[in-house]
Amino acid sequence: MCGILAIIGKGKDEQLVKALSKRMSHRGPDESDLHITENGHVLSHERLSIIDLHSGKQPIKGSKTAYMIHNGEIYNHQELREGILSHHTFRTKSDSEVIVHLYEEFGYDFLNKLDGDFAFVVIDGDDFIAGRDPMGVKPLYYGLDERGRVYFASEMKPITDQCKTFSTFPPGHYYTPKTGFVKYYKPEYEDYRKSVQDLDLSLIRETLTEATRKRLMSDVPIGVLLSGGLDSSLTSSIAARLLAEKGKKLSSFSIGLDADAPDAKAARKVAAFLGTDHHEIHFTIEQGIEVLSKLIWHLETYDVTSVRASTPMYFLSKAITDRGIKVVLSGEGADEIFGGYLYFRNAPSTEDFQKETIERVQKLFTADLLRADKSTMAHGLEARVPFLDKGFLDVAMLIKAEEKQPKTYNGIEKYILRKAFDTPETPYLPDEVLWRQKEQFSDGVGYSWIDQLIEYCSNQVTDLQMDNAKERFPYNTPTTKEAYFYRDIFHKYYPQVSAAQTVRKWIPKWQENLDPSGRANTAHVQADPEIAKSNSVV
Repeated sequence: MCGILAIIGKGKDEQLVKALSKRMSHRGPDESDLHITENGHVLSHERLSIIDLHSGKQPIKGSKTAYMIHNGEIYNHQELREGILSHHTFRTKSDSEVIVHLYEEFGYDFLNKLDGDFAFVVIDGDDFIAGRDPMGVKPLYYGLDERGRVYFASEMKPITDQCKTFSTFPPGHYYTPKTGFVKYYKPEYEDYRKSVQDLDLSLIRETLTEATRKRLMSDVPIGVLLSGGLDSSLTSSIAARLLAEKGKKLSSFSIGLDADAPDAKAARKVAAFLGTDHHEIHFTIEQGIEVLSKLIWHLETYDVTSVRASTPMYFLSKAITDRGIKVVLSGEGADEIFGGYLYFRNAPSTEDFQKETIERVQKLFTADLLRADKSTMAHGLEARVPFLDKGFLDVAMLIKAEEKQPKTYNGIEKYILRKAFDTPETPYLPDEVLWRQKEQFSDGVGYSWIDQLIEYCSNQVTDLQMDNAKERFPYNTPTTKEAYFYRDIFHKYYPQVSAAQTVRKWIPKWQENLDPSGRANTAHVQADPEIAKSNSVV
């Protein structure tokens, strides 16, 4: 929804702060504002208008002395306004404003009352609180400069050359000068031994539907990223049904190297089945290579998987905003929750499988969520992720691990998610999509994208550079020429050690080939979905 920048401490030049904030203007192209408090602290905001288009400008002042900036969406804001905050006087109709009122009402202890995706800072005199949503859907960084001023920002860009040290703000935490970091999100599922719930397919379907419903909250048009894979197809199908109840038609968007790309063909089938207003975007490998430098500047990562997958998402996002869409639903999270990546079938034990799902969910903010946010917000587009709804996670993550393992159902990954939406009387999806094997996004746009990308990077990096890689990049040393190429670009923009330390590499487990492509797993085949379904255990 926007970009935020807060500087706690006096003496920062106002024009410099405006310039720093403008480094994130792509996140909020609609308007910007800056406020300096009586104590000299600074709050700056680059706004993408989605809720309350006319009066929702930030920073927002509370009823007393507190000011607030926020990036994200609070889906239960109306419930909060009409409930525990009903005696407060609101200045706007913005969902963001409830944050400053909750602070005024409850002090620091209010983040578990929020249902949404958020990164925020509230300043009250010399006191302040910063917080990030449970999963890290919205990015946030913090840093410290030479004079002891504390910085918070949606991206690294405004703070890298201002702070002596900086880092990623941990999801599910808040920070105050009195308490330090406090973990407020403590779900039961983080203990792998608690995953003992019996399978309830209808509950999976109901909670995902509700998670999608709340993410349709908007005062501007909404679309869906439709790759043609199971996850994005399900969110598209649910959204199409919910919008049809209001007499509205869903806009869907897919991308591929050409019309024959695996995802493009599947997305076309889904769009025709759902009756969406479908748009298919194509890009060339040459265009993808040409944009890599700019893309890595936006992404603020050198992780191979993230760069590969963000390239088509970057092109797709621009095409979507060019058509006037500001919000899209996306399918991130399902593979981590249900063990959908092909390497999960090689888990040595059920316990290992369950621990890996938990870790992957907890680390999503370093990979797929970072990609989903920054490749879309590069063009002022907000991505919402129904699978990471707290209510849905509380159901899906506590299901017995045996029910999620592919070996339980003849090798079919995410079987219980597929089965939950296998309703022949009123089908959500065509069978050939509902039972389609996992295809990672960077593969699905066309296999030659990754193949030629690897070849290109190999030609740009010499053997001598690889031999000296550890000397040049002692932290997180790249082990392939492709990884070196991305790291070299990243280092040009973000040379600080602190910047390199914010990145986590996504590497599959339990397989010999450690390339993050799904095709690196021996289980990757062009499976016949009808055969897979008929052979499954029902």
